[in-house]
Amino acid sequence: MASVLIPLAPGFEDLEAVTLSDLLRRAGIEVVIAGLQRGLIQGSRGIRIEPDAYLDDVLTREFDLIALPGGLPGAEHLRDDERVQALLKRMAATGCYTTAICAAPMALAQAGLLDGKQATAYPGVLDSLKLPTTRSLKDAVVVDGKVVTSQGPGTAMDFALTLIELLKGHVMRHQVEAGLVRPAH
Repeated sequence: MASVLIPLAPGFEDLEAVTLSDLLRRAGIEVVIAGLQRGLIQGSRGIRIEPDAYLDDVLTREFDLIALPGGLPGAEHLRDDERVQALLKRMAATGCYTTAICAAPMALAQAGLLDGKQATAYPGVLDSLKLPTTRSLKDAVVVDGKVVTSQGPGTAMDFALTLIELLKGHVMRHQVEAGLVRPAH
């Protein structure tokens, strides 16, 4: 079974975290939401989520994909967390997908994973990072090899559906999309 790690930091973007975990689970993918701290974690819009695990307890587990929700200051916490940075680098080195939405591509950039890549993020985020070898695009979702980025809350469904397609194929993506009563692309 495909497995995805969603690290959750205080100030995460509520819509992105919930959409990611919901849609991936609809596709039969194992999702582990791991808190950077123990206990309830509050998002930028006030939703509180009880993570499935504490990040320290899943650091040695193997996952197929890591998905970073954005939001501020959540994305900054992901960027600055040594455990998250080590996970990103290890997963990239072993050929796993490293993915981020909204402001969270800043964490991928901090790990050096956007070097020489095409990427997208919340408007202004990539420009503010001054990444000379990263090509900033305005697409809803950008897939460049094993790095996947997306723009923000409004693109969260597209982002999650793209991750489903990468892990489980286009048939599963279309099944999940049809169940959402959402036009297929």
